[in-house]
Amino acid sequence: MRFLLTNDDGIDAPGLAALAEAAATLGHAVWIAPHIHLSGCSHRVTTGQPIRVEVRGDQRFALDGTPADCVRVGLAHLAPEVDWVLAGLNEGGNLGADVHHSGTVAAVREAALHGKPGIALSQYRKRGVEPDWDRATHWMQAVLQELLQRPWLPGAFWNVNLPHLANGDREPKLIDCPLESGPLPLSFRAEGDLFHYDGNYHGRRRKAGSDVDVCFGGDIALTELRLW
Repeated sequence: MRFLLTNDDGIDAPGLAALAEAAATLGHAVWIAPHIHLSGCSHRVTTGQPIRVEVRGDQRFALDGTPADCVRVGLAHLAPEVDWVLAGLNEGGNLGADVHHSGTVAAVREAALHGKPGIALSQYRKRGVEPDWDRATHWMQAVLQELLQRPWLPGAFWNVNLPHLANGDREPKLIDCPLESGPLPLSFRAEGDLFHYDGNYHGRRRKAGSDVDVCFGGDIALTELRLW
């Protein structure tokens, strides 16, 4: 299996290294990721200016562009032969409405537009607690082994969210679930003419059985999305 790995946290992010370690058990990977942190950039692409490519080692490239740019340049030039596009592991959840803001999810949406299957993977993070990347790597191996063997329909892609569990908690189950349909909390702190978003992500709506409910409840949320 041949993978294109990308993210929106930047090529030096620990989550990308964790994803590469998980993917290495199943095939060969090419890293094509933004050279800086671009979380929340959604599906922006670069068309009016050149995109600089920096070689970071064997089969590793840093782009002066967005996650969607990374997939576009990868499929067109750097790694056209890949079988799957994997994006992540994002530091922070991409649940429900987040899929419309996320550069991580946009990367695999771009892949689906070009006829390539993809999986976006994110690590939900409780406030003030660092992710356990080794544990996340183990969970991602199980996720990849499951999803790569499922039938793929053109136009479909996967959004996966890992829970944030404490040591000693039970191991999470893989749960197929729909997106939470509610919006993120609308809350801003005003300071003069500046507004600072201060919505409580962890207290957001969690309809029973939705991806937010599954992930917040301690299991791995698997959500199949479609272009149309």
